[in-house]
Amino acid sequence: VQLQASGGGLVQAGGSLRLSCAASGRALSNYGMGWFRQAPGKEREFVAGISRSGGATYYADSVKGRFTISRDNAKNTVYLQMNSLKPEDTAVYYCAADRSWSLSADPNEYDVWGQGTLVTVSS
Repeated sequence: VQLQASGGGLVQAGGSLRLSCAASGRALSNYGMGWFRQAPGKEREFVAGISRSGGATYYADSVKGRFTISRDNAKNTVYLQMNSLKPEDTAVYYCAADRSWSLSADPNEYDVWGQGTLVTVSS
């Protein structure tokens, strides 16, 4: 499977963005999916994850209540709705696919990565 992330941009604090991750080459329903982010000078960190069916989701504490992960397997796409954005949310956001049945926040568990999309939140 190949992943293509999009939807990043520049937004003011308090604003919203929706990121998309479109898959090609194989059905996305075969994968658990995650969103990660990496800010300049920092390590890549987990943001949100969703099970193959979409029935289970989990979030980093830093985004809980503000971000929502969802998926549309018919469209082979995963989304990350980001509301109430803060300057500290500024980062390159990556989507990733996990072939295993477990749900993980560990980036090493993910098998395929998209290219990343930049989100910049101004204060």
